[in-house]
Amino acid sequence: MNPGEKSVLFPNYSKYPITIIKGKGSRLWDDKNNQYLDFMSGISVCNLGHVPLKVKLKVQEQLEQLWHVSNLFHIPNQEKLGRILTVKSCADLIFFCNSGAEANEAAIKLARRYHQRVLENQRYEIITFEGSFHGRTLATLTATGQDKVKEGYRPLPDGFLHAPLNDLMAVKSLLSDRTAAIMIELVQGESGIHIADRVFIQQISHLCKENQLLLIVDEVQTGIGRTGKLFAYEHYGIAPDIITLAKGLGSGFPIGAMLGKEKLKAAFSAGSHGSTFGGSPLATIAALATIETILEERVSERAEKMGKYLQQRLKEELAQYKFVKEVRGIGLLIGIEFTEPVFEIITSLYQNGLLVISGGPNVIRLLPSLYVTDKEIDEFIDILCHVLSDH
Repeated sequence: MNPGEKSVLFPNYSKYPITIIKGKGSRLWDDKNNQYLDFMSGISVCNLGHVPLKVKLKVQEQLEQLWHVSNLFHIPNQEKLGRILTVKSCADLIFFCNSGAEANEAAIKLARRYHQRVLENQRYEIITFEGSFHGRTLATLTATGQDKVKEGYRPLPDGFLHAPLNDLMAVKSLLSDRTAAIMIELVQGESGIHIADRVFIQQISHLCKENQLLLIVDEVQTGIGRTGKLFAYEHYGIAPDIITLAKGLGSGFPIGAMLGKEKLKAAFSAGSHGSTFGGSPLATIAALATIETILEERVSERAEKMGKYLQQRLKEELAQYKFVKEVRGIGLLIGIEFTEPVFEIITSLYQNGLLVISGGPNVIRLLPSLYVTDKEIDEFIDILCHVLSDH
């Protein structure tokens, strides 16, 4: 956009005053040739860094062959990608869409339809958790346990109840003959990196089995290696009925997925749900190359190792700052909580060549590439400490 020119875009994003034009690995460059160390990864999207070679080559090859045909035809890449994701998870079936919100919408619809069409009851309510974030559609923002995303959108759809995270008695108090499912993020990223307790999650899993409820795990941000395992639920010793994915699945190409157990198959019969662009040849080849790279190069294990190194360095170096309250996280999904709002700190960081994002008003959320090196982490620590010392 030219200087002084009025934007034609709705102002629904608070944009950094930066125009990014190039990226490679953990580095980004703007239109003034300033270089940035990227610890956002497109908000946990570019898990392999920017423009990963294998994904790039596969997409270029696909661009010469076919872009879109619709889901009225068989798309081989869908079967290949779906087979890998189901083999590597506890799921048996998969539905492809375009985003995390769409994946969560599909999960909500599947849960209701399973109860009403397969089990032949009228259950429709879904219990979610305070501080959660499940998307921006009307249903998924209602499922979200934060009031800020709901302002101005009422009346909201019926059927969503919220309990405090890690509070089993609160969850039990919300159960009724209308309850269809419990939906949870194992790490709440958007609200400040709040990690679900392992025992609590196992109790929730047991509660679902005991009451014929579906357990839906939202892995939109935590999936695809981010927490040190391919899926975050693997840390908890559970087997969800439904898993939702997006963000890191396509290395920047829009793709989402909902995975489910075999017993749910009859609920999504022909014509019951769909997505025009979901699982296109282009999006699925990007995701296929992404997943193959993560598995072949054991990227999840690398994320676990580098996440431990990053947390160790943070705890050592930030102990000197009284306004730093806590460092917490898992794998390369890490939050630094401050005793004050972080807006000014984040502004100073990007002015010093470091890109990060908030997770609530007082938390800086760190989402570096899963290929981040120890040297890049050390560089990050140097810039952060420089800014915090000035602050």
